[in-house]
Amino acid sequence: MENTIKVWLCSLLRLVFPRCCVVCGAPLIQGEDAVCTRCSMDMPRTNYYQQKDNPVERLFWGKFPLERATSYFFYRKGSEFRRILHQLKYGGKKELGAVMGRFMAGELLQTDFFQGVDVIIPVPLHPRKKKARGYNQSEWIARGVSKVTGIPLDVCSMVREKHTETQTHKSAYERWENVEGIFKLHSPERFEGKHVLIVDDVLTTGSTTTACADAFNEVKGVRISVLTLAVADS
Repeated sequence: MENTIKVWLCSLLRLVFPRCCVVCGAPLIQGEDAVCTRCSMDMPRTNYYQQKDNPVERLFWGKFPLERATSYFFYRKGSEFRRILHQLKYGGKKELGAVMGRFMAGELLQTDFFQGVDVIIPVPLHPRKKKARGYNQSEWIARGVSKVTGIPLDVCSMVREKHTETQTHKSAYERWENVEGIFKLHSPERFEGKHVLIVDDVLTTGSTTTACADAFNEVKGVRISVLTLAVADS
């Protein structure tokens, strides 16, 4: 009886407040979450995980001890799929990050991408920015990835010490200069010999991700992989 009432109430709520696709706005049907089936099929996936030495990996060559790297979909100017990141970062829809993290991890789980990864670390926000936004969008993406893979999530060891200006309108050089030395790693000895997966929302020049990886510079035997929800496609 209790389950019947719960199902009835959920159905009533969906009639009054229908769940809609974050991309096209169409009502979601049972079994769909955040993104409708049609938009999921049309999502501009990079499929970089299928390519050795893919463009995302090449972005980090020579910068830190990289194992592998990929991004889920292309972030293109004028694309409707930009709404995913916009709603996640500025629309207050933190749960969307977990949903997309699960989608992304579910597809990559069929490959060896997560093989040997010991811990997931989302790129942290400065406390001031996190307080203003209410959450760290990269952390919510990482939660979804952790849920699917079972790899532990660490949100305490890496901190962002410096509050920086937004990277949105900065040149490539200014982006690198803006994030230099902004991250600090607590208890670095805990990561000796570990394989760390850094998770972020969108990849542009790679400056923020590299700055995060630089915090592991003095850690012996550390290996680093990178996973982002999107990558800017010029």
